[in-house]
Amino acid sequence: MKNRVAVDTGPLVALFDHSDADHHKARDFFFRLEFDGVVTTAVITEVTHLLGFDPRAAVEFLQWLKREALRIEDVSGDMDRIVELMTKYADLPMDFADATIVAACERLHIRDVASLDSDFAIYRLHGRQHFHNRFPL
Repeated sequence: MKNRVAVDTGPLVALFDHSDADHHKARDFFFRLEFDGVVTTAVITEVTHLLGFDPRAAVEFLQWLKREALRIEDVSGDMDRIVELMTKYADLPMDFADATIVAACERLHIRDVASLDSDFAIYRLHGRQHFHNRFPL
């Protein structure tokens, strides 16, 4: 079984925005498929919003997801933990999408993330364990 990696917004935007400085790194990262990717619905919302400058890019992203490129994780049962996390990290501040990633990772026992966000060096799983960022920075 491949390692599971929770995927944040940045690498996905870079993959579908050909002008993004990290586009080539994202393309290489995602098409190696050395992991099973997990994405939350909040991240999907952020990605489509940020790709909104080019509706074709947003649609390509959704079609890619539809082909089961990543597992879509429902976090509706994690709302109490999401609120706790956003309160704990309010000084950063932690946004909703990041909180859904941390909550899903805790529930699914995932320590690996793919992110361009340096906040994942600060966030802790269950308040103790560090994340391992697998996206090449």
